[in-house]
Formats: sequence, structure tokens, C-alpha cells
Amino acid sequence: MTGRSGRTAVIGGRGRLPMLLVEVLEAMGESPVLAELHGFPLDCPGGRQVEPLRVERLAPFLDRLHALDVQRVTFAGAVRRPRLDPGLFDPRTAALAPRLAAAMQAGDDATLREVIALFEEAGFAVESAAALAPRLLPGPGVLGTVAPDPQDERDAARAAEIVAALGAVDVGQGAVVAGGLCLAVEALPGTDAMLAALAALPRPDGWPARAGLLFKAPKPGQDRRIDLPALGAATVRAAAAAGLAGIGFEAGGVLVIDRDDAVAVADAAGLFLWSRPAVS
Repeated sequence: MTGRSGRTAVIGGRGRLPMLLVEVLEAMGESPVLAELHGFPLDCPGGRQVEPLRVERLAPFLDRLHALDVQRVTFAGAVRRPRLDPGLFDPRTAALAPRLAAAMQAGDDATLREVIALFEEAGFAVESAAALAPRLLPGPGVLGTVAPDPQDERDAARAAEIVAALGAVDVGQGAVVAGGLCLAVEALPGTDAMLAALAALPRPDGWPARAGLLFKAPKPGQDRRIDLPALGAATVRAAAAAGLAGIGFEAGGVLVIDRDDAVAVADAAGLFLWSRPAVS
């Protein structure tokens, strides 16, 4: 049984991560609260109670969490900045609207920082997905049976520079590099869209059957309690379809969902899955 007081709310978006964290909390003996941001349906089995969250009704939602004895919140899953409906604001949330609007205009990172601040001001501790499930953050090393070669290592170094530059202007957390050339960068549509677009491009004459890598890392200076980049078996399949030789990611900075499945898919496809040591 858990020795922690109160309950944890998992505020989820799309993907496997929210339910994975619910399972972790239940295994610890907790009875977590599951909440769903409007417009981003959870991938969860039926029968579970789900608390709805609209940003325009944030203040009543915070009251509801207090009533449910929630003391901690964790954010998990893929979401985008929602479009707000001014007609749905309650008076107390309307008083917060200028803060939310200013943060949303400043970009994703500013928005996330403001969300964290609002929950902390309401008395909740904000806990990272990695703190709940540290196994999701692999340490340095190759996860499967396929290892990167020296060219892959050079491509990873180049991609890490590109991702750091993108993150500094709050654009994305991933890039594809092959032979030192940047083939794609992650923007608002996300990693899956980037890899699908790359897979649709014709391969140059003489190009190897597999070349290059996807590299993912957090944005420089981001609050790692929220919005860490993630990958899983679906990402590996998309990288294989795009003709890449593998996936590299910053050790300790990227969540690997259902690691055993991701490694199995990578090994079967002949791709490396490399947790690259962070370079300061």
C-alpha cells in the first residue's frame, strides 16, 4: 500500500501514457482520479469514471479535485493548445483568462509553465510522469540488439544541435538527420506527421535502404514535470516506414512507452534504439 496521503489526478490526453500511469498508481495502492481535457479523448477502457476538464471551467475543476481529496496532479498524453470559447467561462476562471491568453500567445512552453503555476497556486503538487514511473526514462545505452555505427553517432550529434536550436525558440523536440543533412524537423503536427511526410518522399538515387535517424530530446530549460517527449512501438514502426536506420534520444529526457514492445519492434525491423548520453 502507498504511504502517500491524498490522491493523484492523472490529467490525460491521447496515447497510452495516461492509462499506464493510472496502472502504476493503482499498483502502488492509490485510487487515482482520471481527468480528460476536452477535445483530446482518453484511450481508456470502459467503466472508469473520467472527470471532464474544459480550460474555460478551470476553477470549478480545481474545486472538484479538492472535493475528491486530490493532492497531486500529473499531466500525461498528447494535447495541443485548445481553442477557448469565451461564452463558457465562469466568473472565477474568467479572472484567470488574461494570464492564460498571454501565456498561449507566448508559445507552448509558456503555456505549460502557466498551467503548472495555476495548479500549484490552487494547492496541488505537480508530479512528473517520470517520477511516478522512472523506468520510462532509460539511462544511457542501446536498448535492443542493433547498435548505431559511427555515422549514426555523427548524425545524432548534428540532430541534437538542431533539436536544441528548435527548442530554444519553442518549436519542437525532434529532427531527422541522415549523412549530416537535416531531412525533417518536428513542428506543431508532431513526430508521427513528420515521419509520415518523410516516408512519402522519393528516395534519392543510390541512397541506402536505411539511413539516418530520428532524434528526440526535451527543449532546453523546459520544466520536465510536463510535456517530456515520448516514443513507443508506433514511433519505431513510423521510423522504419520512413527508411531510417534507427532512433536516438536523450538519456533521461525522453519517455519510452511500453519499452519491451518498442525494443521488439526495433529488433525485428533492424533499427537501433539508442539512449544517447546528454551532452552539456
